[in-house]
Amino acid sequence: MFITRFAPSPTGPLHLGHAFSAMLAHDMARAENGTFLLRIDDLDHSRSRPEWEAQIYDDLTWLGLSWPSPILRQSTRLPRYRAALKTLWDQGFLYPCSCSRSDIRAAASAPQEGAPLHGPDGVIYPGTCRPTTPPTGPMPQDTALRLDIARACEMLSKPLFCIEKGEAVAPCHLAETVGDAVLARRDMGASYHLSVVLDDADQHVTHVIRGEDLQDATQIHVLLQRLLGLPTPAYHHHRLIRDDHGKRLAKRDDARAIATYRAEGASPQDIRKLIGL
Repeated sequence: MFITRFAPSPTGPLHLGHAFSAMLAHDMARAENGTFLLRIDDLDHSRSRPEWEAQIYDDLTWLGLSWPSPILRQSTRLPRYRAALKTLWDQGFLYPCSCSRSDIRAAASAPQEGAPLHGPDGVIYPGTCRPTTPPTGPMPQDTALRLDIARACEMLSKPLFCIEKGEAVAPCHLAETVGDAVLARRDMGASYHLSVVLDDADQHVTHVIRGEDLQDATQIHVLLQRLLGLPTPAYHHHRLIRDDHGKRLAKRDDARAIATYRAEGASPQDIRKLIGL
């Protein structure tokens, strides 16, 4: 069975990049007589809006996409995420972190550190709050929790291998190239990394189709799947749709919003031509 999904956040209008990702996933599922799922990533309560969620349904339906109901909304999944966090905490893989983004940039840019290194989440965390031994006692509430990636990798029964052109080439050195990823955020309950891994597993997703900007994050997701005993789907990271200056599209780029093209009289087939499908 081929099961894939499209999981937008209701924090702004869908643009041509979203159209490409959703239509590509829908096309691939249909070609395999599989299932295309729609999932709503609404963990960011401060930015998610009902009107943007309604616009997602309208735009995707207009594009000719369909999906089964009910639709999974991440805001209903907080107990599931919390249970997984407790499992990782009890195994000694998590620790609380009070660093702000500016704290991390300052620590990583200190003269003795050299130029800061960047990973999937930006500047690689320099380990300011990382304890020498795993924390004990109850898992703290309402605080950021980071994954001690070096410790997690040491506990794997088999190393993770980096893949190039479909072949495993070398063990991944996640501590140096990724850093300790945030798995729980104080204001959101869970981070993207944790929620997407659990949602894909619970929805039995077999193929993840998403942009190449998320390719580096996949190694974090595979590590979490190994730690939590979850299956690893096949990953396809597609090209990004960019503007005239080569910059990838963002939700604030309303000129390329699907709704704008609709209002100007474009057809779904026009959108397909624009994005190269």
